[in-house]
Amino acid sequence: MKVLGAIIAGGKSTRMGGVEKAFLQLGSKTLIEHVSMRLAPQVDHIIVNANGDAARFKLDVVPDILTAIQTPLVGLHAVLKYACDFDAVLTVPSDEPFLPLDLSARLGAGPAIACSNGQNHYLTGIWPVSLLAKLDDFLQAGMVRMQDWVSDCSARKIEWGPVPYDPFFNINTPEDLVMAQTYLRQHT
Repeated sequence: MKVLGAIIAGGKSTRMGGVEKAFLQLGSKTLIEHVSMRLAPQVDHIIVNANGDAARFKLDVVPDILTAIQTPLVGLHAVLKYACDFDAVLTVPSDEPFLPLDLSARLGAGPAIACSNGQNHYLTGIWPVSLLAKLDDFLQAGMVRMQDWVSDCSARKIEWGPVPYDPFFNINTPEDLVMAQTYLRQHT
């Protein structure tokens, strides 16, 4: 199975004061560098879904197509449309620097999302490219919630058990970044 890795980096980052989280420093690397390093061995190619100046990224950038809609599903739509030469797209947010190295293997052919500590990680999932037409219809019907999409496409929920830290810990606030620095020192 040929898998495209897609780092979704289109959030507004309001809890981080509007700073683009992908470029926050965690240890000696940016968040997006951490994410791409953990994702690279699991996929055939990596892209970033983001809008604005593509030159700020060191990876290929795929912007949103449906810019009038505000939902992470627009990013998924753009990367599924881009991925015509792949079987599936593995999506991850740009602010999950501790992704498990067995993410792709455990999620399988999809559709499936990751879960940990009783929480669904809707944006951390694998999506067969064949779902593009279904997603088009879903968005055309005015549906925008990621959890509704997960239900509509019957995505499996794959649970990760307890580890020293949550591999899907995402950095939303300055306090989260401090906690991530602690995790990084203790566990890597």
